[in-house]
Amino acid sequence: MEFPVATSSERAAYVAGTFDTKGRELAYLRQCLEKLGLRVVTVDLATSGKPSPASVHPREVARHHPQGESAVFSGDRGTAVTAMALAFERYVLTRRDLGGLISAGGSGGTALATPAMRALPVGVPKMMVSTVASGDVRPYVGPSDICMMYSVTDVQGINRISERVLANAAHALAGMVTHPMPESEARKPALGLTMFGVTTPCVQMVTKQLEEAYDCLVFHATGTGGQSMEKLADSGLLAGCIDVSTTEIADEIVGGIMSAGPTRLDVFARHGLPWVGSVGALDMVNFGARDTVPERFRARRLYQHNASVTLMRTTAEECRAIGAFLAAKCNAMRGPVRLLIPEGGVSAIDKPGQPFHDPEADRALFDTLAQQFRTSSDHQLVRLPHHINDEAFADALVAAWRQITARNEERTHATHRQR
Repeated sequence: MEFPVATSSERAAYVAGTFDTKGRELAYLRQCLEKLGLRVVTVDLATSGKPSPASVHPREVARHHPQGESAVFSGDRGTAVTAMALAFERYVLTRRDLGGLISAGGSGGTALATPAMRALPVGVPKMMVSTVASGDVRPYVGPSDICMMYSVTDVQGINRISERVLANAAHALAGMVTHPMPESEARKPALGLTMFGVTTPCVQMVTKQLEEAYDCLVFHATGTGGQSMEKLADSGLLAGCIDVSTTEIADEIVGGIMSAGPTRLDVFARHGLPWVGSVGALDMVNFGARDTVPERFRARRLYQHNASVTLMRTTAEECRAIGAFLAAKCNAMRGPVRLLIPEGGVSAIDKPGQPFHDPEADRALFDTLAQQFRTSSDHQLVRLPHHINDEAFADALVAAWRQITARNEERTHATHRQR
């Protein structure tokens, strides 16, 4: 769904949360924002059925659930909260005046508000005051630009600590809403690239060749990195992608800790963006320190990248599954595609004399891709004799990118001439 962007005169700060349990704290956020001159919309996400003091009643939010209001107010608290989170996610995407979103709560309130924050485009101000903000916030923040502020005390009442923390959060949101960064008409188009430590030379060479024409945004392919890149693509902030390091797929298929999830690459099936990709670091699955490697993998070929990261070599069988996954994703892409395969090795430690050199496993990956990738004039797979970090391979990636973007521009001009 396209998010309607509010003009500066229309912008409102949205304060959302469960007003039946956090009404005093949420009202304080509203007061702080109004004192700063902002128009405020309060949204109640409570599922208790109690009377609501908010601008937007819970039932109004609940109507945005795909199954309607009854799916939220089902009588079961657990399913009601999950359903309300989905309804709120759908609700915020329809708001034409939303200039920023703030919430406050414990773990439940955080889980209720942050899916909607993640659904908003990158750049829309988002602030979550939470009791869980000092721990692992990846499940709440994901690939988005949510600001998490630790509440210090529980979000329960207004005291000398909570008053200061909540006021700071409100003032931070107000600053973001009232002073947005102006768009530059002369800004270069943004290009997403994925890099891993073992593919760094390749990405650096590609970036050097393209940085004059593009704003090159490099993402570390650690799970969240791939998700973040695709979030920007979904938000309309990327001109396309040179996906050198698709290594997150290996973690998804085999069970490592750096998966970007099963939806990796699906954004290119939703949007017809140009995509040039490769198989960077698909020779490895990632784990933490060596003693964190699951028991079932202890006898496998392991390599300690550093004290906190242990790599495991993918087998031929796993490479066939990885290849099938990647080919299916490429086949579903709507835009022009070039998948380049470096037959000399897919990472810095996958070449003769290196610990992950395994021609049989690489061949299983390459052959599976060649067999299952559907070729057309717009979708092409190219096998090259180079190693992924060879200069010649970087040159080939750049040439492929220039080829498909030039064809895209020709099509656009032809369409305009026909009109």
